[in-house]
Amino acid sequence: MENDGQLRTLEEQVVSLLQKKNFHISFAESCTGGLCAARLVSVASASAVFDAGVVTYANEAKIKYLGVKPETIEQYGVVSEPVAGQMAEGVARAQNAEVGVGVSGIAGPSGGTATKPVGMVCFGFSVDGELTTVTKQFGDLGRNVVREAATEFVFEKLAELLQR
Repeated sequence: MENDGQLRTLEEQVVSLLQKKNFHISFAESCTGGLCAARLVSVASASAVFDAGVVTYANEAKIKYLGVKPETIEQYGVVSEPVAGQMAEGVARAQNAEVGVGVSGIAGPSGGTATKPVGMVCFGFSVDGELTTVTKQFGDLGRNVVREAATEFVFEKLAELLQR
């Protein structure tokens, strides 16, 4: 699946980079609802690197399954970099994976506020023990467009982080 030495899709690049590093990946998804995991498994060799994906929509699920601290949710809100970071670290720890990804956002059409508008998504990336968090404002583009854009960003950022 190579074209001029470049892998054609981001998910193929991510799987290849994970294989080269002998890393395994797990996802903790909220607003993307499993799209990240689904996109990764579109690559035939994903089974060599993919451990698990969990969709933790409710705050209680984030706390129970990922170890997100209730006080972090209370202090920053569930859509925040600290929560996304704890989601990423929690899923990596739970699965003993070198890479964990956490995604929490407001896909819409409702749920937005002045400080956290519809289309705001927070990401956590735990790569070999190093945490990176990012917030993106995709805009009020429609629920599924925001979910797809967030998933695309996950793979763009993973490709970048795994090349370090």
